[in-house]
Amino acid sequence: MSIISSRPPWGKFDAGITHHLAHHCADVAACFEAIADIPTIRLRMEHSANRSLSTADIKRLAVLVFLHDVGKLHPGFQAKGWPEATWPGGRHGHVQEGAALFQSGAPEEVRESLCWDELNEWGVFDDGGNLLVAALAHHGRPFAVESRAKSEWQAVPGIGYDPAASAAEFGELIRSWFPEAFAAGPGVRMPTSSDFQHLFCGIVSLADWLGSTQAIFKFIPDLDHGYMERARARARRAIAEIGLDPTRYRAAGAGRTDFPALTGGRQPRPQQVLVGEFPLDERLLILEAETGSGKTESAIWRFARLFDAGLVDSLYFALPTRAAAIQLHRRVNDAMRRLFQDRGPEAVLVVPGYIRSGEAEGSKLPDWKVRWDDDGRVDEERLVARWAAESAKRSLAAAIAVGTVDQVMLAGLQVKHAHLRAAALSRSLLVIDEVHASDHYMTEIQRHLLKMHVGRGGYAMLMSATLGSVARSRWLGQRIEPSFERAAAEPYPAVWGKDKAAPHSCDPQGGQKRVSMTLEPTMDADACARIAIEAARAGARVLIIRNTVGAAIDLFDAVRKVDEPLLLNAAGGPALHHSRFAPEDRALLDQAVETALSPATSDTAGVIVIGTQTLEQSLDIDADILLTDLCPIDVLLQRIGRLHRHRMDRPAGFGVPQCHVMMLEDGLEKLLAPAFVNGLGAIKGRGRDEVYGIYMDVPALELTRRLVVDYPEWVIPEMNRFLVESATHPDRITALNAELGRAWSTYSNTVYGKGLAERAAARGLLLPIAQPFAEIRFPDDEAGSIRTRLGAEGARVTFTKAVMGPFGVEITGFTLPAHWSRGVQTAEPVEPAMTEGTIRVDLDGVAFGYDRMGIRK
Repeated sequence: MSIISSRPPWGKFDAGITHHLAHHCADVAACFEAIADIPTIRLRMEHSANRSLSTADIKRLAVLVFLHDVGKLHPGFQAKGWPEATWPGGRHGHVQEGAALFQSGAPEEVRESLCWDELNEWGVFDDGGNLLVAALAHHGRPFAVESRAKSEWQAVPGIGYDPAASAAEFGELIRSWFPEAFAAGPGVRMPTSSDFQHLFCGIVSLADWLGSTQAIFKFIPDLDHGYMERARARARRAIAEIGLDPTRYRAAGAGRTDFPALTGGRQPRPQQVLVGEFPLDERLLILEAETGSGKTESAIWRFARLFDAGLVDSLYFALPTRAAAIQLHRRVNDAMRRLFQDRGPEAVLVVPGYIRSGEAEGSKLPDWKVRWDDDGRVDEERLVARWAAESAKRSLAAAIAVGTVDQVMLAGLQVKHAHLRAAALSRSLLVIDEVHASDHYMTEIQRHLLKMHVGRGGYAMLMSATLGSVARSRWLGQRIEPSFERAAAEPYPAVWGKDKAAPHSCDPQGGQKRVSMTLEPTMDADACARIAIEAARAGARVLIIRNTVGAAIDLFDAVRKVDEPLLLNAAGGPALHHSRFAPEDRALLDQAVETALSPATSDTAGVIVIGTQTLEQSLDIDADILLTDLCPIDVLLQRIGRLHRHRMDRPAGFGVPQCHVMMLEDGLEKLLAPAFVNGLGAIKGRGRDEVYGIYMDVPALELTRRLVVDYPEWVIPEMNRFLVESATHPDRITALNAELGRAWSTYSNTVYGKGLAERAAARGLLLPIAQPFAEIRFPDDEAGSIRTRLGAEGARVTFTKAVMGPFGVEITGFTLPAHWSRGVQTAEPVEPAMTEGTIRVDLDGVAFGYDRMGIRK
């Protein structure tokens, strides 16, 4: 006999319409079942649980998922939808209240109605109820139960609501809707792995996001005892439509895993063949190949093969900067069109401040909705498929995603929704590009994320042009680091697998590039300008990369005073390229640089392109001569990769690529003070040993300087391995410090100590998946202690309205440098003002200007 409450409990409420709580719980449980039924997800769950999962296991887990919102039975929560003064008690949430129901001190009749005896028989409470707590923590953070959550569970006669009666009704529905969970008997116990608890929490969170989507699950206020089957049908349809179930995509791309199909007919280079032929059972690959050798296409090929084999369902391509992610997004989206013949998923851009799926741009509306700029021109199926793109929290659930590495790193940290991100990511081939570019703090987080991802049966691929042997050994989990001699003798390019004793290697296609190296004993802007102007007047395409924005602007002004027409032209005037431009202007400047330094450009007149690290990667450019500030060897090789990338006619005198390295006139020793000059060395902080900077490792810089002097010709990529190890290997650093004396050793120890401190700081913030779920708590100061330390880019400033920018296009905001972002609040849009051609904004009393030189403070 059914027990009926005269006032049905609601689970969702919008515009006066309610959705019965049992219906919402059924929606989420049905989504969980559908997600867990995806073969790849099931494999990850079983890998994490250390055993296979039967139908009874899944149905019992689904019961826990159904209980995820059971705390909403509390009258203090239900009162949020009642008339004022109906409920005399205090307002309550539902997460802690749900957990309180299964603890002593809570109303026993409510707990007993919610299948307490059966849950106990299944072993749910053997370890403190970790799996149940993981389901209840679906809002993104672990929690502790407060005493008030156990109180005020009394009936409310005035409105006809009785939580005990509603709980009894819930119990009947659970037994009716999940009969397989109860048919197996008490012999089968629930999985006990701590990692499984954490993965389960993430999958429940994903199911809750999907099950809470009103466009999929229409609100029905009155209880329908036959609702569960309809919820299951909607859930199966939803995961197919949004792409979590990739069956239709896999059918569209079946058999199209050959390299020409992915690249528009091109044949693979030898180093790409290495990746294409690498066994699919290897879960972690490291690809080392020179800049411009096609590492991106190698990763896409790897994904296509894994996807076709059913080993991954999605791709996340992680880049070190927003600009690099935005640039690569288009290429990946085009490749997916070729792979799936326009019947596949759009590539989602995962960059703060952007909502982009394929070529469509989205804008936020109230109530978590998004308006797409092509709405009305695409069908409903395409709009539904953008579900993951509409929220940064669920963006890793996209079938194809390209974003910044910090966004994927959030899956491995103690931050809200980390479990959701990690669970969604588990389906993906995780590709981290330019893995050498991360600092100690970020590397420690990425290593933890990789260990968690691969440990759950996931797949990953790391890529670098210049990865040192020590770093590579740590990524591969090897305890013994090779000596300098052995490291320098390793082949290059190469593909490494975690379980392979030796790398796969080949001879690079296209032969070797011989680069003339010259050390210029000055960083003076006027001296650098003279070299650049002379080369450009001779018809050369001159690329200049400076370590800081200030130095780039100084050099720009120096050239402008002498011969302005030689400078890069954008929107009718001279321009330079760095990170402090609005996204709309950055796209315009990217195009201007690529046009000026494109091998397809027929104009043979010389040009000077000046910028910073933004010119090191992603852009398809080809220069005749490079002027660069001294920088670490891996960065220098990255910059040299911009030289002579294509076969083309060169101006007289520039048939051999030339690299001029700008160096401090009086040597590097003064940086040991410490001192900071044009990106080199360190700035002393407030603490006794606190230092920070851009390129702080002065001994490594000195070894790089010596390589330029000792080897006036670099043969690339033949010498890459030797060059990197010569300037980064611990044996070489130790020998240099012994040669130069105590000041060098002391400084080196300071930098080493900073690295240790950064790694220790990162370890204290990692998601502790080896710890039982119910025991963990996240830091309260999540934003200050964790998020602001990720990446090198700062706060996003959004304007209240679009304004005309200095290059003739409307801009909607810009991103502040990280060191200008501390303490600046940018959550709300700001009103821009125009003063003498400069856009000005005021942020907490600090004024910022924006013009053709970029953002200025």
